[in-house]
Amino acid sequence: MSDSTTGSNGRGRGQQPRGRSGGQSGSQPGGQPGSQGAGAGSRRNAQGRERNRGPQRGFTESAPSQRTRRADPARLVAFEVLRAVAAEDAYANLVLPARIRHHGLDKRDAGFATELSYGALRGQGTYDAILARCVDRPLDQLDPAILDALRIGAHQLLAMRVPAHAALDQTVGLARAVIGAGPSALINAVLRKVSARTLEEWLDLLLSTETDATAVASIRYAHPEWIVRALRQSLVAHGRTAAEIDELLDADNAAPVVNLVALPGVGSLDEALEGGATPGELVEGSALSSGGDLGRLASVRDGSTRVQDVGSQLVARAMAAVNLHGGGGGNHSQNPGGEHQEQTGQGSEDPGERWLDLCAGPGGKAALLGALARQRGAHLLANEFAPHRAKLVRQALSAVPHDAWEVRTGDGRDIGSEQPESFDRVLVDVPCTGLGALRRRPESRWRRTPKDLVDLGPLQRQLLNSALDAVKPGGVVAYVTCSPHPAETTAVVSDALRKREDLELLDAGAALDAVSLTGDLRAGHELTAQLWPHVHHTDAMFLALIHKKA
Repeated sequence: MSDSTTGSNGRGRGQQPRGRSGGQSGSQPGGQPGSQGAGAGSRRNAQGRERNRGPQRGFTESAPSQRTRRADPARLVAFEVLRAVAAEDAYANLVLPARIRHHGLDKRDAGFATELSYGALRGQGTYDAILARCVDRPLDQLDPAILDALRIGAHQLLAMRVPAHAALDQTVGLARAVIGAGPSALINAVLRKVSARTLEEWLDLLLSTETDATAVASIRYAHPEWIVRALRQSLVAHGRTAAEIDELLDADNAAPVVNLVALPGVGSLDEALEGGATPGELVEGSALSSGGDLGRLASVRDGSTRVQDVGSQLVARAMAAVNLHGGGGGNHSQNPGGEHQEQTGQGSEDPGERWLDLCAGPGGKAALLGALARQRGAHLLANEFAPHRAKLVRQALSAVPHDAWEVRTGDGRDIGSEQPESFDRVLVDVPCTGLGALRRRPESRWRRTPKDLVDLGPLQRQLLNSALDAVKPGGVVAYVTCSPHPAETTAVVSDALRKREDLELLDAGAALDAVSLTGDLRAGHELTAQLWPHVHHTDAMFLALIHKKA
């Protein structure tokens, strides 16, 4: 999955070359040490057993004085991230940058730590299935810290271009430094068994007797079976074919490119482009980052340039660009009975409009909408229920002149009754399972359960109903999720349309095309729109544009 450079620790420390390594160069077939692992001074016998514990006892490849006894900083960062995710229910994307800064990693080591952290978390299900074949007890009986170290080692051995000897030595050294000498011996023995096969060989072994397609995909692509079924159903529900499921699952496992947006009229991408970023291909004012610590960019630190997935940029711009006063821009609407009619165009600029971001935290879309509102003489109210997230929204909007926006801390379900028919445009990006952002939230797939769909459904409907009450006649509500699941997307929208006679769908696919650089995203299906990681290289954002009849 990832390229990494090699050296004494697998990444080119000191005078070691930083060129790419070609596969498992430190191990020969069957997992026995090769010329890089055990030389004339090796103290491990052919069976890998340690001495002084029965007739055949194993020991590490190196003499005791040569064994790694410290934690390599990049691997230590990955270990700390996995520990925080497992023990503190933390989010990897929030913990990782802080740990990278704490340990002072340079760009190269930060990239290595990022791939190791995210890769081990994404591949957890597959790696656990492999580890279960190599450990003499159920995995849930292992100390959680030991299991996290094993997952880090497995990812290096099976999915990164780290020589086997470096992966083993450095992971065991990490364990010896932060867990203890006893556990490090277990980790060494288990990872040697893991290194005996390539990932494909392990998959062949694990799947040799499996005939169920969902179970096969679950192991091969490291997704829980219920998510495999849910995503297959989602593809069909949004007009695609179930045969795309492998491509979609594979895209979820690819390290996502970091997308940047320069806030319109506020920020500039010049600094990012000079630093190696490339212009975005889907939406104006966007760029693809070359990686590294983006906090080093002054434009990112001051908030005028932000990290934001291009799918989120597209849905926010689509809502802002819908022409509420006609003009033949190519959008169509459909009432609940199915009748199509010409309704809206694009490019509306009506000074004095009021915009609402109903669920604004942590503030990414609010910042973009605030900048767009300022350009058009509109005013944005950004609402967030949780006070700490409302603070993040204020921080996100701080680069936009304050006369264009305000932040409200409160329950979005109350705005419709407290401020009825007060807003021209409403974005309601509802809390959801996040099944469309699994590539960016690597731990999420192992946390979510089917029960979450049931639990979130009532809240999603209540928030949408509040948005529909809050929008003026003639205005538009953008219902958005970062999940493609029909229970969170089309089912919620259909319920709202069925219960009210003053609503009609606008053509969300055409709206996305109108704000995209290509003009041909082909994301629309039955007037709603669904973006996909394997098609558009974005998060799987869903968009429905609901017009309230005047």
